[in-house]
Amino acid sequence: MANVSKEHLYSLIVCGGSGTRLWPRSRKNTPKHFLPNFYGESTLFNQTIERVKLLTDSAKILVITPSEYVDEVLSQSKEILPQNIIAEPSAKGTAIAIGVGAAYIRKIDPEAIIMNFWSDAAIKENDLFAESMNLAAQAAGEGEYLVVLGLKPLFPHTGLGYIEAGEIFKAGSKVCKVTSFKEKPDLPAAQEFVAKGNFYWNTGIYTFSAKSVFTAFSKFSPQIFSFLEKISASIGTSLEKETLANTYEKIIENTPIDLAIAEKADNLLMVPGNFIWSDIGDWKGTYDLKEKDENGNVVELFGKGGQHLGVDTKNCLIEVEDKLVATVGVSDLVVIETKDAILVCAKDKSQGVKKIVSLLKEKDQKEFL
Repeated sequence: MANVSKEHLYSLIVCGGSGTRLWPRSRKNTPKHFLPNFYGESTLFNQTIERVKLLTDSAKILVITPSEYVDEVLSQSKEILPQNIIAEPSAKGTAIAIGVGAAYIRKIDPEAIIMNFWSDAAIKENDLFAESMNLAAQAAGEGEYLVVLGLKPLFPHTGLGYIEAGEIFKAGSKVCKVTSFKEKPDLPAAQEFVAKGNFYWNTGIYTFSAKSVFTAFSKFSPQIFSFLEKISASIGTSLEKETLANTYEKIIENTPIDLAIAEKADNLLMVPGNFIWSDIGDWKGTYDLKEKDENGNVVELFGKGGQHLGVDTKNCLIEVEDKLVATVGVSDLVVIETKDAILVCAKDKSQGVKKIVSLLKEKDQKEFL
């Protein structure tokens, strides 16, 4: 594997999304990655910064985030240089966010190797994570490759995509070629993937050179590529903000990076990771990640008035902020109490919380969003 000079190694943190499946704690103005004590004492965003600092210097960390979150990013991390924060006019999907971030980094260093991170992931064992990312950077430095981090599945997860690993990239290496992507499967398919042994959870954490990611956009998403070329030409000029705003207005679909390039690429490699990771995509994911008491419950109290009394309560996630919440004879529930809303749902139906947010939007009840 090629050794990548730290001089050319950059980190791009994508800091968007409102975490609608984690309503009512995660809201538009206070998404999950900015919430204290959501997972650990510091925010998920700050945990991401600390993790990324193991890999690149602070001056080589860039953050792309919707404009309404710029002040929050600045207040949560004094180490991020203000000029390294890219303000998106609006959220238009991860493909354009990563592309724009890569364009700014390419302007700084055309030889850059870019590692992209999500600000809302929970990761334990940062040293193992950094080891995997360094391996991904080395693989990306071998040529025009896109490299993704995969994780051996711990159970047949139906809320994640899967990567099918093929042959080893190079003799003696852990890096594999990718045979295929699989969208979020139903339970029988997920069970089949786990049984086969060569399927990995897709973390969506990518590493690539500036050159290779732009080549991929030009091949597989020409419209996004044309947008990126216009934005690239404006960076550092008086037309930069205007071009960014005008370009984002023309983007109709919110396209994920997986669909835009990764799933179409024939030069995709995978590094198998062995650290504990969760995208905390719903309340069940939150429950799975946290420590349980002797009854299998996760009970967390926030604020000064929150209390919980439980009788014959098992395998539940209960978060209380402002009131006394009492549960009797229940199991496998999610109960989330905030000052203005209470959510009660079956733990295995927690992906459906997003539908509640959609209903609130339909009813124009913005005060709860």
